[in-house]
Amino acid sequence: MVFNGPTGEFLQLECIPETSSGGLPNQGKSELAFLWILEKSELVIDGACLTFEADQILCLTEFHKLSVKSLPKARLVRFNRPFFCILDHDSEVGCKGILFYGSSRLPVIELDTVNKAKLEALWGVFQMEIREESDALQLEMLQMLLKRLLILCTRLYSQQTLLGKLDAQKSDLIREFNFLVEMHFRSKHQVADYAELLFKSPKTISNAFSKLGTKSPLSYIHDRIVLEARRLLGYTDKPISEIGYELGFEEVQSFSRFFRKSEGLSPSDFRENLRMGKIANSSGKTA
Repeated sequence: MVFNGPTGEFLQLECIPETSSGGLPNQGKSELAFLWILEKSELVIDGACLTFEADQILCLTEFHKLSVKSLPKARLVRFNRPFFCILDHDSEVGCKGILFYGSSRLPVIELDTVNKAKLEALWGVFQMEIREESDALQLEMLQMLLKRLLILCTRLYSQQTLLGKLDAQKSDLIREFNFLVEMHFRSKHQVADYAELLFKSPKTISNAFSKLGTKSPLSYIHDRIVLEARRLLGYTDKPISEIGYELGFEEVQSFSRFFRKSEGLSPSDFRENLRMGKIANSSGKTA
């Protein structure tokens, strides 16, 4: 089921049947998506083979490279920027830097019985509204339903991670840092670069991340660079030297050392392994 608005607005709702090969089309430009897994599934995302359980929701952007190994049953909500721009509405939904354009880790939301019931009800209303004969209010109604979905998922993911335990100031700082890394990781590789953009000291940013008890801000930057390197090595035929230069390394040797330190093998060996079907399960390195 697809809604197409008069000025390029796009919203898609799909119930996905069983498939053993092929899979979902990759995101179009400026498209975001929720993939609600209903039965245990196996997907390849950015070269990593990952297993997901029932009642997990994945938050996907146009930059994810996804193929299906097994997807017995799922639901998809996909929308583009003209339909609802999360950047323009960040003060309302607060998902920028959390669900989308965050870090190198793929956001996965876990649904318990109570929240599954909420999402089931919302899905039902979504389906009824998108099937309605189009009128002047349909776009606004669908946008309102999507906004509710974004808020519910943002709340859940924040509660399920340590972000929900931070005060608003630290949480907003981390969200803005994550978003800026997404925008500038190709050219800015140091925490100090982002501190300058945020008008904060590197120590202030590091202190905020220390409250999460996970990775340092520098690790987030490095992980995002490595993720993009994996994508370019796996899904393009660009020379390794060109990939390194695109990611901000002036010399291919510097890029190779950086990549090997993270992945344990050279860029050329990584590319060869992918082409031979030797795909490692590395869920911590997806976006």
